[in-house]
Amino acid sequence: MTLQTLAFKRPATYQDVLDAPAHLVAELLDGALHLQPRPGARHARAASRLGVKLGGFDDDGPGGWWLLDEPEIHLGDHVLVPDLAGWRRANMPAFPDAPAIDLAPDWICEVLSPSTRRLDLGVKRDVYGAHGVSHLWFVDPDAQTLEAFACRGGAWVLLATLTGDAMVRLAPFEEAIFSLSALWPPSKPEPPQSEDI
Repeated sequence: MTLQTLAFKRPATYQDVLDAPAHLVAELLDGALHLQPRPGARHARAASRLGVKLGGFDDDGPGGWWLLDEPEIHLGDHVLVPDLAGWRRANMPAFPDAPAIDLAPDWICEVLSPSTRRLDLGVKRDVYGAHGVSHLWFVDPDAQTLEAFACRGGAWVLLATLTGDAMVRLAPFEEAIFSLSALWPPSKPEPPQSEDI
């Protein structure tokens, strides 16, 4: 299944998000309901491994962060579910006890997949910038890349594009240093070669 954008005779509402099938991720952008399947295994691994690599920041580590996997975020009339999001504790001192968060994160990471690429790189990026997200990362498991952006003067500025086994040391998590290759599944080992006797 691929991304579906449902057109209504009226703008979609949060009730449409709540009524969406439980096995789909539902997002509301510019009055349109977007439904996509749960992430595939490569996508999920990249997000999980990145969360592990940055986990120290969530444990009262450098900078003091709240980091969440797939939080529901309400920004104006938009309902978004990024793969990872982080809030500086200075900006969100108390952890919310609610099903959704209406404060823009300081950092978001979207893991790109064929079904979500256009939405992530298009309208979602625009919404994040318009609502004050400072840092945005795009991780692409197929291309094995990471692109990091900072929002400056309302525009996204590319900070770095990393590929291969480049070392990751990027804002706002400069203290986290790890190989980009740690996000991908290990290569399949070569089958043993039979030896002729």
